[in-house]
Amino acid sequence: MPEKALLASLGCGNPTALAELKAGETVLDLGSGGGIDVLLSAKRVGPTAKAYGLDMTNEMLALAEENKRKSGLTNVEFLKGEIENIPLHDNSVDVIISNCVINLSGDKDRVIREAFRVLKPGGRFAVSDVVVRGAVPAEIRKSMELWVGCIAGALEETDYIKRLAKAGFDAIDVEPTRIYNIEDARQFLTGQGLDVDAVAPLVQDKFMSAFVRAKKPEVCCAPGCCS
Repeated sequence: MPEKALLASLGCGNPTALAELKAGETVLDLGSGGGIDVLLSAKRVGPTAKAYGLDMTNEMLALAEENKRKSGLTNVEFLKGEIENIPLHDNSVDVIISNCVINLSGDKDRVIREAFRVLKPGGRFAVSDVVVRGAVPAEIRKSMELWVGCIAGALEETDYIKRLAKAGFDAIDVEPTRIYNIEDARQFLTGQGLDVDAVAPLVQDKFMSAFVRAKKPEVCCAPGCCS
């Protein structure tokens, strides 16, 4: 991988590995940044398949194109646009990945609906994201947001599941990949003037990086085929 692609990787997980990409699949990375996950995906799906990256900033797209050139990969395409309005046709993608980007959207329901729209029947939603498990007092959450930046718009776990189901997804699963420990944040939170021992029960095991999986249902081909 080009060094600039590695340096520009600011995600919270490794969706390209966890998505179990297969040769020949078409992949879309929402919020592709410098393009590292797109380039890794392109290698996994092979030269006859396609890996798309979607980003809204000219700076990141320029960096991604430079990294694409250095990688020598020919099955990669970077698109300019917003993850709330994916510039691809219905039923055109096998797998959607994303690395700590969906939680930053101001309209997550629309992102999820768009993901459902562009996925083929049987397609997979396989993203890394920051997720909150259970209720957290607002003032504590604000301090944690300063410590782990991507917490800012993170959904609560059951809320995330409900939104995916509402959009039509099934086989939904949220798998923690890193649970943020209060001891990891002790020094920072103390510097914010908080009594860490007092707030520990309100924070412990509540914030996590997670792998969120879901599937777009297959289309029935004949009466009774889905029973």
